[in-house]
Amino acid sequence: MSRSERKWDHIRFALENGEKHTIAFDDIKFIHQSLPNISVSDVRLDHSFGELSLSSPIFINAMTGGGGEKTYQINKQLAIVAREAGLAMAVGSQMAAVKDRSEQFTFEVVRHENPNGVIIANLGSEATADQAKVAIEMIGANALQIHLNVIQELTMPEGDRDFSNTLKRIEAITKTVNIPVIVKEVGFGMSKESVDALSKVGVSFVDIGGFGGTNFAEIENKRRRESLSFFNQWGIPTAISLIEAKAALTEMFIIGSGGITTALDIAKGLALGANAIGIAGYFLRILIENGVDALLEEIKTIHEELSFIMTALGARTIADLQKVPLIISGETYHWLQQRGIDTRKFSQRSIK
Repeated sequence: MSRSERKWDHIRFALENGEKHTIAFDDIKFIHQSLPNISVSDVRLDHSFGELSLSSPIFINAMTGGGGEKTYQINKQLAIVAREAGLAMAVGSQMAAVKDRSEQFTFEVVRHENPNGVIIANLGSEATADQAKVAIEMIGANALQIHLNVIQELTMPEGDRDFSNTLKRIEAITKTVNIPVIVKEVGFGMSKESVDALSKVGVSFVDIGGFGGTNFAEIENKRRRESLSFFNQWGIPTAISLIEAKAALTEMFIIGSGGITTALDIAKGLALGANAIGIAGYFLRILIENGVDALLEEIKTIHEELSFIMTALGARTIADLQKVPLIISGETYHWLQQRGIDTRKFSQRSIK
């Protein structure tokens, strides 16, 4: 099977599987504020962290490209949505276009349709520093994602089996490129130990890509003769992974993704320490089934609902939202206790 055929398989199976709801976000409860003392008009959704300035805390996360005309059309429409909604956008892995220049048009369309937007390039952890430069130049990227997909590769029939020297390659890329490098998991979550290891080689942005969104183990298992079913439930739930990353022994800019579809879960993710929230599969389904206008309307609704939630909590800014008190219970609480992470710092904090 060609790489472009595999790309379309991923899209098709992702739409079939949908998002996997996990209970971790249900274990997070905001403490109600009877006197928020602000108006909805006081709330600001624009947010800056590190070298990235975003007009919204949500962005269109990596999905596709490199699969011919079908992926070209998806990226074109997503770029139009990003432009009209003022969202940043990440493209899918560009390795296909790095190796085959005939696939570059499926990525270049993103910058063509959104010339002034924040665009994030994407390569796998097998990439070299020279390949990273090519990917960045291809779309005039403002940042670069390096994705980690060990479980997907192990499950993929034709996937990689050697993950040696990944940190060395990531370190070489961070020292070579002059834009932010975001190391991203693809649906299995990051532990605090992984975040610490990345920090030591110069990475300052991570996208924890937690369990709960598009399940690439399930997708690849559908392509196998004999299923590796034990990987279908493998991973760290998104909410837990956000807290693990926040508990790392280093200051790190954190992006949350993995099955986040509602304004409430976006608010919870930001309150747990995320600087931004990436959404992929949920947006893709709306786009494919109902078109650009429907996706723009959904994004507008999410922004409105997020503003209402922030007003109820007395949070004028994303920075305020990251300080609101909340309670962590259930399996999430037990996981964090076993991992030596004190949850009281969330329940006893205050915006004031």
